[in-house]
Amino acid sequence: ADAAAEMLPGFFNAQQFAALRKLSDILMPSLKEQPGALETSTPEFLDFLIGSSLPDRQQLYRIGLDALNAQAKKRFDRTFAELETSQAEVLLAPLREPWTYEPPADPLARFLRAAKQDVRTATVNSREGSSTNASSGRRGGGAGQYWYPIE
Repeated sequence: ADAAAEMLPGFFNAQQFAALRKLSDILMPSLKEQPGALETSTPEFLDFLIGSSLPDRQQLYRIGLDALNAQAKKRFDRTFAELETSQAEVLLAPLREPWTYEPPADPLARFLRAAKQDVRTATVNSREGSSTNASSGRRGGGAGQYWYPIE
C-alpha cells in the first residue's frame, strides 16, 4: 500500500501534517548518502506515533504545529509549509537557544525541542536510515533496528 498510494494523515489535520513535513525536511535533510526525514517517511511515522501517544504529547504537537502556522501566517501571510526555507528558519529561532535541562517555558520552543529529537530519532532508526548506516560500516547503539509501517 505504501508504494501504491499516498498516505493520508490519521491524527493531524492536513495543515498540521504539511507543517510537520516541512519541519521534518528542515531538521533532517538528505545529506550525501544519508536519507533525510522525507525519504524515510518520518512525518508519516510521527503521525502514527503521536496519534498513539498520551494526550499531553498529542496536545504539545497540535499546539506547536498550529503555532508555527499562525506565526507563518502573521509574518509572511502563508502557511508554514508554503514558506521558503530561509523564512521558516526565522520561525525556528528557539532551536538556536542554548540547551538547558529545564524545558522551555514557551510552548512553541518546547514543541520544537521535542520535534527535533523525535524527527532525528525516527529518521536515524528508520529502515532506510538503518540500512544506510549498516552498508557504510557505521554501527550505532540501535543498528539493525528500525520501525516497519503498520499494516
